[in-house]
Amino acid sequence: MEAKQYEEQVDATPLPRKSAEYEALVRAGPNLRALQQIQAHLLVSGCHRSRALITKLLVLSCAAGSINYTRRIFHHVLHPDSFLFNSLIKSSSKFGFSLDALLFYRHMLTSKLAPSSYTFTSVIKACADLSALKIGRVVHSHVLVNGYGSNSFVQAAMVTFYAKSGALDVARKVFDEMPERNVVAWNSMISGYEQNGLGDEAVALFRKMLKLGVRPDSTTFVTVLSACSQLGLLDLGYWVHDYIINHGIHVNVILATALINMFSRCGNVSRARAVFDSLDEGNVIAWTAMINGYGMHGYGVQAMEIFHRMKAYRLAPNNVTFVAVLSACAHAGLINEGRQAFASMRQKYGLVPGVEHHVCMVDMFGRAGLLSEAYQFIKELGPQELVPAVWTAMLGACKMHKNFELGVEIAERLISLEPENPGHYVLLSNMYALAGKMDRVESVRNVMIQRGLRKRVGYSTIDVNNNPYLFSMGDKSHPETNEIYRYLDELIWRCKEAGYVPIPESAMHELEEEEREFALRYHSEKLAVAFGLMKTTHGMTLRIVKNLKICEDCHSAFKFISIVTNREIIIRDKLRFHHFKEGSCSCLDYW
Repeated sequence: MEAKQYEEQVDATPLPRKSAEYEALVRAGPNLRALQQIQAHLLVSGCHRSRALITKLLVLSCAAGSINYTRRIFHHVLHPDSFLFNSLIKSSSKFGFSLDALLFYRHMLTSKLAPSSYTFTSVIKACADLSALKIGRVVHSHVLVNGYGSNSFVQAAMVTFYAKSGALDVARKVFDEMPERNVVAWNSMISGYEQNGLGDEAVALFRKMLKLGVRPDSTTFVTVLSACSQLGLLDLGYWVHDYIINHGIHVNVILATALINMFSRCGNVSRARAVFDSLDEGNVIAWTAMINGYGMHGYGVQAMEIFHRMKAYRLAPNNVTFVAVLSACAHAGLINEGRQAFASMRQKYGLVPGVEHHVCMVDMFGRAGLLSEAYQFIKELGPQELVPAVWTAMLGACKMHKNFELGVEIAERLISLEPENPGHYVLLSNMYALAGKMDRVESVRNVMIQRGLRKRVGYSTIDVNNNPYLFSMGDKSHPETNEIYRYLDELIWRCKEAGYVPIPESAMHELEEEEREFALRYHSEKLAVAFGLMKTTHGMTLRIVKNLKICEDCHSAFKFISIVTNREIIIRDKLRFHHFKEGSCSCLDYW
């Protein structure tokens, strides 16, 4: 069929919706081959003049994922109307062709057709998906010029756009100026905070939403549960779960996965498993979440059990699944299982291992003390695969097993790769200090000072009575600082009586012995634990979230604290969970 036939004037009067051609399009759905056959029939029969049919064909071809075919059809339609443009822009935006949505919008404007609220919601969504802040601001001006500035759906889309683009202040301004805020608008703003790492702001806005009587939906809860995961707010997570059950909200796989992630990351992996077991039909994301939950708690055997069940159900694991599996093997010392899983990525599933998989393998060998095997694994990687994260995992293993010579070599290599990363200098300084080369320690610290590099500040948070409290090392900002320090001093004295001996190599190496013990004693996680013990009743489990890896001394101290206070203490650091109870840790000192 000749393409020029499309260039005839399309009839503004659509065919009846029940026409045979329309029914054929509906039956074809987003099937490209079937759509091409129908297009040929439309050309032969002359029905291609119907805007209704052409619009439907465009929408379905877009849904079929063939934007090139969609473009070809569109470019042969003369004088498309507003309905066709709106349908095309909406479909392009919906099915991930955001740039095309913007191009169709520009074409609409050059055709002198006025956009509607439906146009703007789709165009703004496209801008949000592209994080196209400059273009979005221009579209925002179009919204105001066309009189849709107070349309609730357009405003909600603007909130989402600015939040996704990182302009949270503007997003909140638009949100606050909305005369009526529906649940979509609330979800957009809460999600904006959560996705930008401001979980506390997300939770605060959620509580305001409840106070104003706005009923949350499952989308709200998915976002709030993610914020709970960020902050370690288990009590709020319990409340959300109870609300879902009591109000009969359907727990689909997305909401279930959010619950699994929340319970796992907040320290209650058994409840995460209960949610997982209640799923009628999970997908690979839910199964991966459960594997990851077990892995971060050091329950490698259980993680592998879920992995094997997943394969038995013929669910194909993806790259993220294998990161969870390999990490679980690394934290639990399951070397053979890790080797087999890594080999199966290519051999059985046709997956190409990436940086995270390589890091997990080096970490797994390194934790087990197999430094030669870890180093050999690195040597076999290609030049593009030798990224700093792989060397950092190797350096961590050298520090753990006190291989100072190799550790120094790797640390110096890392500094040459990333000279502005202060973490590498700190690790090199630690390696020199542990080897007794204090002159080298001083020189490394001088280089850091000259380059204006500072060690990342560690902090810990604890949730008490639904209120989060944050502590940093030597923190004196809390109104009850004196009481906290006094309580912690007494606690450390009781631990020493039980056999605790501070491990000074974890502290700053240039300090005198007495000063080292002071620095160790007031680490952020110890302050958080002391505060938690002061403010909670006997028998309650303490849950602490730390942004860095827990130090060796704190790890030792918490074993003794769990004895002298008869409390369970759960610490989530940047790598994994540690459950301290009756003088031992769930990691079995394999961390």
